[in-house]
Amino acid sequence: MRLTISLFISLLLLSALATAAPISQYLPKGHEYNNKVVKPSDVFGFEIGDRHVRHGQMLEYMKSLADYSPRVMLTNIGKTVELRQQILLTVSAPKNLAKLDDILAQRQLTGGKKAEQQPLVIWLGYSVHGDEISGTNAAMLVAYHLAASQESSIAELLDNAIIVMEPSINPDGMDRFVNWVNTYRGTSLNSDANHIEHHQGWRTGRTNHFGFDLNRDWLLLSQQESQHRLKYFHLYKPNVLGDFHEMGANGSYFFQPGIPTRNHPLTPKENTALTQKLALYHAEALDKENRLYYSEESFDDFYYGKGSTYPDINASVGILFEQASSRGMQQETQNGLLTFEFGIKNHVLTSLSTIKGAWLNRDELKEYRQNFYQESQKQAKKEEFSGYLIHEKFDQHRLASFLDKLKQHQIDVFPLADDFRYDSTLYSKEHSFYVPLEQPQYRVIKALFGQETDFQDNTFYDVSGWTMPLAMNIEFYPVKRTWGLKLSDNQWTRAEKVVADIDLQAYGYAFEWHDFLAPRLLNKLLANDIKAKVATKSFTVADGSVNHQFSAGSIVIPAGIQTNVNWRNILATASNENHISITSLTSGYTAQGIDIGSGSLKLLKEPKVLLVGGKGISQYEAGEILFYLDDTLNMPVSVVEHQRLKQIDLSTYTHLLLVDGDYAKLDVAMVNVVESFGKQGGVIFAQKRAAKWLAEKGVLTASFVSNTQIDQLFDTENLNYQDKDKLAGRKRIAGAIFESVIDTSHPLAYGYTSPNLPLFRNSTLIMNQPSQPFVTVAKYSEEPLMSGYADRNLVLRIANNAAIVAHNLGKGRVIATSDNLTFRGYWYGSAKLLSNAIFFGKAFNAPVE
Repeated sequence: MRLTISLFISLLLLSALATAAPISQYLPKGHEYNNKVVKPSDVFGFEIGDRHVRHGQMLEYMKSLADYSPRVMLTNIGKTVELRQQILLTVSAPKNLAKLDDILAQRQLTGGKKAEQQPLVIWLGYSVHGDEISGTNAAMLVAYHLAASQESSIAELLDNAIIVMEPSINPDGMDRFVNWVNTYRGTSLNSDANHIEHHQGWRTGRTNHFGFDLNRDWLLLSQQESQHRLKYFHLYKPNVLGDFHEMGANGSYFFQPGIPTRNHPLTPKENTALTQKLALYHAEALDKENRLYYSEESFDDFYYGKGSTYPDINASVGILFEQASSRGMQQETQNGLLTFEFGIKNHVLTSLSTIKGAWLNRDELKEYRQNFYQESQKQAKKEEFSGYLIHEKFDQHRLASFLDKLKQHQIDVFPLADDFRYDSTLYSKEHSFYVPLEQPQYRVIKALFGQETDFQDNTFYDVSGWTMPLAMNIEFYPVKRTWGLKLSDNQWTRAEKVVADIDLQAYGYAFEWHDFLAPRLLNKLLANDIKAKVATKSFTVADGSVNHQFSAGSIVIPAGIQTNVNWRNILATASNENHISITSLTSGYTAQGIDIGSGSLKLLKEPKVLLVGGKGISQYEAGEILFYLDDTLNMPVSVVEHQRLKQIDLSTYTHLLLVDGDYAKLDVAMVNVVESFGKQGGVIFAQKRAAKWLAEKGVLTASFVSNTQIDQLFDTENLNYQDKDKLAGRKRIAGAIFESVIDTSHPLAYGYTSPNLPLFRNSTLIMNQPSQPFVTVAKYSEEPLMSGYADRNLVLRIANNAAIVAHNLGKGRVIATSDNLTFRGYWYGSAKLLSNAIFFGKAFNAPVE
């Protein structure tokens, strides 16, 4: 008998399902499950672990689970840049879900209802790195288990606890990875580590749309996914948070406490003790399955921007889990064949051990949370100062953005009700704010404002300095006495600046360059063919009864040279969209300084930017620059992989951006193409190793300290083998903040009012101070270390050396820095230097011999 096509397909599907791991292999033995609750295979047509599930498929299953089970509630918490839905799954007894709003309201009262009367809250977050996908697949199994199990122990748990699950923290990265694996996997599974399935293109699924590591963004909040999540984290205020990751294929399985000496000192000792208690349950679960693991090596709990560490200063216990990754369906490793299913089950085991351990230690966890806030108040009272005074006069957007981040962290900020004089300085109430230490978020305040430079352990898994006001270049001062300090009764709330209408008959218009969004306004004008000039010298115009002084760097839009008939309306709209005041000019004759027709006003050109990417180029730094230019300034950026550069006509671009990376693969012909681009009038911007590469090829006139010279800074006599890691830690700058001194008269420093500018440094690449005059835009101060760890030998070697240099290259310019000016999207302070390089890259003249 001949098979029909539909029957043949059905048999093929059954054959495929027969080879997949059934759900029973992942879940605890002996549980009876409600057969009315939908299983993943009911939705997908295949078992978990048989294929990599796309985000949309996961979302479909979780929605079905919420429809079928009264224990499950699904919440849409926001959308990603690529418009994928971010969700939370709340699992509890129906009676708790019915009054969830009241329960969560009680959790906001840190000094209110007795801790033992509140439900235990456990948060499980999966796959913040989109290519660490075993977590998301495990989440669906854990959700099914909690929703469908009919065991009395689960019913008791859900009667008294709330399980919050974020099954896919990074949906965009997840689908980027899943599409890669599903594209390159074969019908027959391939465990060869060299197979393309296990080696993603540029950029990888680890990051979000813009190339950001979301597991570094909990504190910084530069990405919208993080902002959406944090709102709900503070709504639920979990007692325990599990953070599920993957690591290299040749690892085994890791869970915290990690290395105790690498915990941040703000984290209470009781937190580490509780983490160690919960570790016993993870060990028990993995021991029963004879699975390899380790717990007190490699990872630290220092940087509070990570998902497993941010909870530690928010009365919770954060726990990191790392599973060796198959990076595909299966891969040969030093521990044997590692399968996708194996990794999924490990995360299922430790998800359930987290729930079990938290439940059995619920009284201690609840008491810890209650005591946490009481101890915070006591510690705040012991401080030598009462709070922080915040001041920023010129850039209201940057100030408001900083205050908004504090608000998202639940930090109380108060406007001044009156001017305040402190240490001979008068702080105006219009531009000053106060953050008192005595509030529930005391530890978060200390984490954001702290400037520690001495540490018990000098080896860091991530950055050691991240002080937010330094990053955003906001003045802040610890206030020791509050006599005369009068505060508003109401906390700060963001109110956008009201911009006055412009005179539609004016001779011309001008606006200052201080505001963070001034580059976005200028870009909008140039993109609409509105001609604008930058003033390279200051001038003063009569503005009604007062004179308005414009600094060098101010933008002038003369009416007499415009060709776009609708230009005034576009200017007015752009002014309101960016909340930047435009001054109407009544005449080309100024009260003081250059006139509007002066040659000192340089006509600006709409930039057309090319950013070099590709394998070997930092996807993080490329993403950070792309995020700033594209998302913040609304400037289109063309990204071209370095292997395609030879095929590109660079003469159609105005700027070539090179971030940190390995440029050795670019041959002599490509170097000539880059150099020719500059000599013919283009602007080349390079940071870190890209800058060093340009110097080695003779395109950049600069020299760098060699690795041998770095090694010579350290005495290696009488060291034992056990000192090897310690020496390596001393030779590394994992991430610290250094003070630079900028030349505020230089066009690349337009918009800056103070010569002191904090810069972020995460390498030992040191650029020597040039001997030529006028090429140094910024150099490090004599005592540059402001926050974080750097060995004293390195600090002294960096001091007084160049941070940013710029000089002529034929008709063009080359601009180089040893630092990352847009680090992690929150480094507002130095980002303006990049926009200045874009818009004013040819407004200076600095020839070199």
